[in-house]
Amino acid sequence: MIVTAGLGFKAQHFDEAMACRADGLWFEVHAENYMVDGGPRLAALHALRGRHPISLHGVGLSIASAQQPDAVHLKRLAGLVDRVRPLAVSDHLAWQRWAGVHHSDFLPFPRTLEALSGVADNIARVQDAIGVRLLVENPSLYIDLPGHELSEPAFLEALAERTGCGLLVDVNNVFVSAANLGLNAQAYIDAIPAEFVGEIHLAGHSKDPDPESPLIVDSHDQPVAEGVWELYRRLISRIGPRPTLIERDDNIPSFNELMSERSQAHSILAVADQIKVNHVVH
Repeated sequence: MIVTAGLGFKAQHFDEAMACRADGLWFEVHAENYMVDGGPRLAALHALRGRHPISLHGVGLSIASAQQPDAVHLKRLAGLVDRVRPLAVSDHLAWQRWAGVHHSDFLPFPRTLEALSGVADNIARVQDAIGVRLLVENPSLYIDLPGHELSEPAFLEALAERTGCGLLVDVNNVFVSAANLGLNAQAYIDAIPAEFVGEIHLAGHSKDPDPESPLIVDSHDQPVAEGVWELYRRLISRIGPRPTLIERDDNIPSFNELMSERSQAHSILAVADQIKVNHVVH
């Protein structure tokens, strides 16, 4: 995958995205929005794909469910992968589906060795179905479940070692989880295994609208916070440049505002890349 910064694609920005010629620009789309057989939405995606590389980000695989991934969902995702030939395919370390009901939230689970085996089996089924490596994203956490046997970075590393999957590191999710559960965000960032990181996400968060709640929410409706930028710089300085996406899913600003955030990430990547080149030369 190209080591530049991209944007989450929004339909209202289609004309500007098609006209933009920024160096290395790529876009990510939510796969489930395009798992259809035809129509204007898929036509727009194909047009965009003709101008810019595309990454597919799933929100429905439910890979941490005790149940196997839905066969129909996998078939449709595989068809989209075949059509788009994306830079990467990703989904979340969470579960949403149980007893035929699909929940809209990314739900947590105890990170046990038994769970590790089940999630690894589900990832293997996904990768066999779509024919490409899956990138697994760390979720935002709001409650500290009992029964964990592995830290989240250790769980993700073990998944990558067992299945050959890659990791999508959402730095905002690290920030949110650390704030909500009282964890050390820098220690989490430092524990991420560099060799498995295939992509990074940056997004905004907000306070829980309940005035009695101390939580912050992975809302994707604000600019990337300075604390998240600091964690991102720390991560990139250690592991080197990785493809980085600016996510914004609500309170959508102008295309130019998103491109400004994208430029900030792109500049950090460029500095890290130059440091890497200088290190190799010397």
